[in-house]
Amino acid sequence: MPAKKKNQAREWFNTLFYGALIAIVFRSFLLEPFNIPSGSMIPTLNVGDHIFVEKWAYGYSRYSFPFGSWHLWNGRFFATEPDVGDVIVFRNPINENLDYVKRLIGRPGDTVQMIDGRLYINGQMVERKDPRPYIVATLPKSIRSVGYYKDNISIKGNKIWMDNAPVEFNYTIEYKDDRFCHMYPSECGVFQVTEYTEVLPNGVEHSIIEYTDNAMFDNTPLVTVPDGHYFFMGDNRDNSGDSRADIGPVPRDNILGRVWFVWYSHNYHSPMVMFWNWGHKIRWERFGMGIK
Repeated sequence: MPAKKKNQAREWFNTLFYGALIAIVFRSFLLEPFNIPSGSMIPTLNVGDHIFVEKWAYGYSRYSFPFGSWHLWNGRFFATEPDVGDVIVFRNPINENLDYVKRLIGRPGDTVQMIDGRLYINGQMVERKDPRPYIVATLPKSIRSVGYYKDNISIKGNKIWMDNAPVEFNYTIEYKDDRFCHMYPSECGVFQVTEYTEVLPNGVEHSIIEYTDNAMFDNTPLVTVPDGHYFFMGDNRDNSGDSRADIGPVPRDNILGRVWFVWYSHNYHSPMVMFWNWGHKIRWERFGMGIK
C-alpha cells in the first residue's frame, strides 16, 4: 500500500479511536444523555423528554462505565450520599439491561409504606397539599393535526383547551402509534387526574399525580430499607413500577447519577429532518428545564 494511503488510513483510525475514547470518558465521568420512554415520572418528566445526568454527583461504580454488567468489581469511588427527593437514574437490579429514572424516597434504615394512597416515611405521613387538576392525554398519532374534541375538551398539537379557553393547569400530551391504541385501548385517552405538591421530611417539595388513592400500590407492606440500598418511587404514583413493585430496594452500586435538565423534548417519534412536524411535535417550553 502506498505511504500516502497508509497515512490516510492511520488518520481515519486515529480520528475514530480518539473520538470514541473522548465520548466514553465524557459519558462515564461527566454527563450521559438518556431519553424518557414511559410516563412513570409525570409530571416531572414526560415521555419524549431527553435528559442529561450528572455522573459525578454520587461517585462512580462499575455501572458508570461501559460493560458494567460484567461484574468486574463492586463498590463506588468518590462516593457521596444522595438526598431524599433527588431524581436519579439507576440500573434495574432485576434486569441489568434496563435503566430506570425515579425519585429517591428512602435511604438505608428508613421505613417506607403506602396506606390508602398516602406515603409514610419512618412512621410519619408525608404532607400532600394544594390539590389541582391535571390532564394526561395519550392519543393516536393520526389525530395530532386534526385534533381531539370531546365534551368540553379540545386538544391539538401541544395545547389543551377547556370550554374554548386555554387551560390554566398543567398537563402532558403524548401521541402513540395508532396500532398501539388499537391494541391497548385502555392505555389511550384523556385522563383527568389530580396533581399535588408533596413535601418530603427534609423539606424538599415536588409534584406528583394521583389517579386514585386505591390503586395497586396504594397499600403496601412496611419496608425497612436495607443497608447499602435505596427506595425509589415514580411521581406518577399509580403508574410506576418502582421499589413498591418487583425491583424492590435498589443497591447503591446501581445508581448512575442525578438528573440535571431536559435538553430536548417531543411528544411523538418523528425524524428531525421532518421539520414540518416541529410545530405539533416539539415541546419548546421544556428545553433547558431543570429537574427538582
